[in-house]
This record gives sequence, C-alpha cells and structure tokens, in this order.
Amino acid sequence: MSGRSPAGGAGTGAPRTFRALGTTISVVTVDPDASAAAEALLRAHLDALDLACSRFRPDSEISRVHAAGGAPVEIGPLLVEIVAASLEVARFTDGIVDPTVGAAVESIGYDRDFDSVERQGPALDHVPVPAAGWRCVALDAQRGVLDVPAGVRLDLGSSAKAFAADRAAHEIGATLATGVLVNLGGDIAVAGDPPDGGWVIGLAADSATAPERAERVVAIRSGGLASSGTGVRTWHRGARVMHHIVDPRTGDVAQGPWSLVSVAAGTCLVANAASTAAIVLGEDAVAWLGARSLPARLVRDSGAVVTVAGWPADA
Repeated sequence: MSGRSPAGGAGTGAPRTFRALGTTISVVTVDPDASAAAEALLRAHLDALDLACSRFRPDSEISRVHAAGGAPVEIGPLLVEIVAASLEVARFTDGIVDPTVGAAVESIGYDRDFDSVERQGPALDHVPVPAAGWRCVALDAQRGVLDVPAGVRLDLGSSAKAFAADRAAHEIGATLATGVLVNLGGDIAVAGDPPDGGWVIGLAADSATAPERAERVVAIRSGGLASSGTGVRTWHRGARVMHHIVDPRTGDVAQGPWSLVSVAAGTCLVANAASTAAIVLGEDAVAWLGARSLPARLVRDSGAVVTVAGWPADA
C-alpha cells in the first residue's frame, strides 16, 4: 500500500514510527505526553489484528479457516467484524475489491510477509484465474461462524488494515482524551479534536517518505484518508513487474493507468476501498469516484494529476 507521511500540526507531539504488518506504522497525538501510551495501544491493536487475519501465520484464525477445507469454523469477535467489513467493502465496490483474491495474490508471489517476499523470481507458469467472488463467503455474525469454500483463500489485508486504523484511532482518542492520527502504511484515520489547522499530511508513493519530501500536502480534520499505488510493493516474476493489487475479475495484477490514488472519506475503511477500487477500475475510476462524491487525487504513470469531487487542484 502506498501512502502518506503525517506531519502532524501545530501543537502536536512528534510521530512515533515503527515497522509492523510489513509496512511503516506511525501515530501522533495532539497531547505530546500521550504519545507513548498511544503507541502501546496501537501496538496492541496490531497484535490482535495479526493474530486474527494474517494469512502468513499458521496460528492465525484465518489460517485455521483455510485449513478447515470448507467446513464452518467458529471465529472470534474481531475476525467477525473484519470479515463483515471486507464483505461490506465488496458490496460497496460491486466486487472490484474482493476478499476472495487470496489464492490469486499468493500465486503471483505475495505468499509471505512482504518484507520476506522474493524480489526476483522465475516467470509465472500458470494462467491467472479470477477470484471465486465474495458471495461464496458465508458469515453468521451472530453465532460467530465463518464458512469459506474449500480452495478459496481470503486476503483481508487491505480492508483489515483500514478497519484497524479507524478502530485504533477512536480508541486512542477516547482513552487518552486527545486528538490522534493513526497511519498504517498509508491508511490514515484521525479522531478527537484536531490540531490547529488540521492534520497536515504529505502525499507520496511511499508511506515512509519524510513530509518535507512529499509531492503534495493536504490537511484533514476528521474521517480518513487512504492511498493505493502500484509502485512501491513490487517484485519481479521473470520479466514482469508484479504488485499487490489484484483485479478479482482476472486474477492478475491491476493494469490501469494510475500509479497513486488518494481518497478522503468519512472513514479510513471507505477511503481505502475507494482508492483500491480506483486502481483496479482504471480510466473508469474518475466517473466512479465522482458518482459517489468521494474527493480523490489520481496520479497517472506519466505524472499527470486528475482531481475529482472537490479535491483541491494541485498548485
């Protein structure tokens, strides 16, 4: 996931940054004295998230679901909420962002934590296969039972990370009584009273980019901001450059014209769903975002910028 580096705002503490989930994580609070406690709360959220839905951990709940061979599996409350959120994202995007792409993502080489992915590998020896489709997943949220057909593997990473950003930001803000910004590798959520001037965020292809080196700076006061891109989480299979965003309609990497798409929305979950969908939709993304009144900035591979639904034009 491409992203942005938070610069905070007037009166905030310095961001606390670390690596987790194969990406750069940061949290910054309006009250500088709350930053250590905010980091501890965020780390606890990420540990729970990883144990619930990491497809790279054999002891995770989602790995247990995959190992069940199509039999219904009882799952915990957190995974219930994450799966429900991912299915809602699939519904919202008409299946353009679909959690059943797990097998396709693994088949192109993203089969372990990204920091451990082989950067140069042999050419693919198979034809990509479309995802099974989110409607084949049966979730009984009341009973806490998940039924995934045999052979179907869920990739909850994108929606799960955005869900966790929203959840962590609201808990940190409420628990510590401070405004807070949480950045999970480019999925940003804010909660509580913002600093003067709002949360200043630099847009860049890599979420580890220093704010002063960002190509564009914006500010938000509430909700979420997410970016999706194709230029950072990359690896080679033969002569092909692969990235982590798969088109569920083909099972292959998305082939659109956008190198980076940033979207602002009421939640990070919606912003992430829309930015990911835009990468997959290609040229149709501009109309799709406009019809849903989602402010967005889309950067072509050539560097040309398109803005939609009230996103301010680049100076």
